[in-house]
Amino acid sequence: MRALFGMAGAVFVLDQITKIYVVHWLGLAEKLRLDVWPPYLNLRMAWNRGINFGLLPADGDAGRWVLIGVALAISMGVVIWMMRGAHGVWARLSAGLLIGGAIGNVVDRVVYGAVADFLNMSCCGIDNPYAFNVADIAIFAGAMGLVAFTGRDNTP
Repeated sequence: MRALFGMAGAVFVLDQITKIYVVHWLGLAEKLRLDVWPPYLNLRMAWNRGINFGLLPADGDAGRWVLIGVALAISMGVVIWMMRGAHGVWARLSAGLLIGGAIGNVVDRVVYGAVADFLNMSCCGIDNPYAFNVADIAIFAGAMGLVAFTGRDNTP
């Protein structure tokens, strides 16, 4: 379980440091946009009150707390799942990615009322209107890792 909690802690810290740096220190909350390496990497401030890509927006306090509760319940469920089964290190690292990202976004919802998204990437003539953050990357990678590294054929 050390791998799970170590990864979760590292992702959480990296996520929060990048958010503090970009949103506050670089002032993206006021500037709203900074071009880093257009069009491949830009910083675009987006306060996400819903789930991924702003889907199912939870504009009120009740919706925000429901999303917080769901994220915490899923995180706890993944921890219990990992504790009860014989999972390999890659599965535990994947669980840590997912949990660290989820907790990072939970902290945003508690502190700001929304998740601070700021990374925007476009390529090849396609203008991507969506923004994301380090936690979102970790959640996606963790979910994919859990799919890949758990199951009957993936025991240690």
